Amino acid sequence: MQLIKKIRGFDNLRLRAVGCAQAILLIVFLAGYASAESCIAPSRPFVPSDPQAVRDYADIIRKDFELYIRDIQGYFRCLEEERVRAFEEAREVSEEYGRFLQAVGQ
Repeated sequence: MQLIKKIRGFDNLRLRAVGCAQAILLIVFLAGYASAESCIAPSRPFVPSDPQAVRDYADIIRKDFELYIRDIQGYFRCLEEERVRAFEEAREVSEEYGRFLQAVGQ
């Protein structure tokens, strides 16, 4: 009898672990899906107010500006892709709603 209780406890623990793993996978999947649709603007390059620091770090600051210009172009492309995706989704939802209204009206 005690062996059966131990086995039942083990099964219960295993079921909890499986449920936990499934919840974690779902969260990871949903987080990945959400981030795939978000566009994050790059940070503005920092330019020190001290003229000597500007001269001392001119190469680094120049590279920061070049990276910003490259990244902002990618950001604009991302926004455009998201706009296209959102319009397509809105069109599909509108069509689904029309079909829903027809089905409810019958």
